[in-house]
Amino acid sequence: MLDYAAFPDQRQALIKQILQEQGRVVCVDLARQLGVSEHTIRRDLHELSKEGICKKVYGGAVIQLPEAGTFLLRKEQNHAAKEMIATACASLIKNDSCVFIDAGTTNLAMALALPEALSLTVATNAPDIAAVLLKHPNIDVIMLGGHIDKKSGGCVSHTAIEQLRNIHFDQAFIGGCAMSPESGLTGFDFADCEFKKVAIKQSNQTIVGLTADKIPGVARFAVAGCDEIHVLVVEEQLNKAFYNAFRAENITLITV
Repeated sequence: MLDYAAFPDQRQALIKQILQEQGRVVCVDLARQLGVSEHTIRRDLHELSKEGICKKVYGGAVIQLPEAGTFLLRKEQNHAAKEMIATACASLIKNDSCVFIDAGTTNLAMALALPEALSLTVATNAPDIAAVLLKHPNIDVIMLGGHIDKKSGGCVSHTAIEQLRNIHFDQAFIGGCAMSPESGLTGFDFADCEFKKVAIKQSNQTIVGLTADKIPGVARFAVAGCDEIHVLVVEEQLNKAFYNAFRAENITLITV
């Protein structure tokens, strides 16, 4: 067996492999597995975090996911999974309520999945979502305005934020780039993440729909801690350990 204490490069390569396979690592488990001290493992994780491989969290680290690309590119990815998640999210909306629908490809699919008989008011910062909702016979649409960010596909400017602060929502459907029990929901664009924070504060219930490839993971900017998210809709293939970890954070999980 390789003496990992004597070969730091090989040790860090193995840690990187475990991060890629499992999404996160725990210092005490790695120390036992590799026959080194927890201090050594923490030093390895520090080096890997400087390379952008992971983000250190209490007791270990979570993999740092790469940016998923532009909104137009993301629209072509994970169609089937997004449609299942979108349908489950749409079923949570109550008649005659007021909801916020965030920009994002899964939320766009949700807008398309809303039942024709459903009557409600929807505010959105996404022009493509607004365009879909305008065709719905019983939905009153509020379009939040300002500069459109091409990466997120939505308006996240000061103008949109000020409009958002004047509305109180029953539910907010928030998009995200990555999520983990330790780091909560995170994203890659600072302005977009700050906008999402305001939407969450204005809502009685926060609902997040994510494909399983975004869990576990962490992006650069915080959106919300697990204590701020009420419902997580995710694919059934989510690892049981993460399912239990999110439930321990009092998040209601819906799997599809």
